Amino acid sequence: MMSLTGHLLIAMPQMEDPFFARSAVFLLAHSEDSGAMGLMVNKTVESLTVDRLYADLEITPVIPSARPLAVHFGGPVAPGHAFVLHSADYREAETQIISGDFALTTSLDILRAMAKGTGPRQSLVTIGYAGWGPGQLEGEIGANGWLSVPADTGLVFDSDDQAKWQLALAKLGVSPEMISGETGRA
Repeated sequence: MMSLTGHLLIAMPQMEDPFFARSAVFLLAHSEDSGAMGLMVNKTVESLTVDRLYADLEITPVIPSARPLAVHFGGPVAPGHAFVLHSADYREAETQIISGDFALTTSLDILRAMAKGTGPRQSLVTIGYAGWGPGQLEGEIGANGWLSVPADTGLVFDSDDQAKWQLALAKLGVSPEMISGETGRA
């Protein structure tokens, strides 16, 4: 299977896992040998905002937010660790370029830059991540658990969180009603 790094995984409608039901997961890394790592981009942590995170980290924003920016639930692994998925226009020593349009930074420096207004043009702050061991994601895809589509910045950063799952499906030209959970051979 080709690498799905930089793609969105789209949970099939029959996905019953409460963490991943109706989720859209941006894949940060995917290889046959090391497995996969991703961040859910359409689920938020209700009790946490970026402003609250700033306050907890004693970071003072130069310009207060006009509206509270959500912190996203990236996945069930390492729930105490923050990740910032962002546009590739921002780079520092800790930044990893994922694809032409996407980058990831995990240092506090990016949060400080965002608070000063010098951070990336687009970003999602997440807590935790989703991870799969070698061959695990391929098995789940083969069992009809996920679809994938190349990610784009409009879908990941600009879309309403509640609509991202359905918009990702629409990018494939399908609606949830059209998808069957059954697999088989013709």
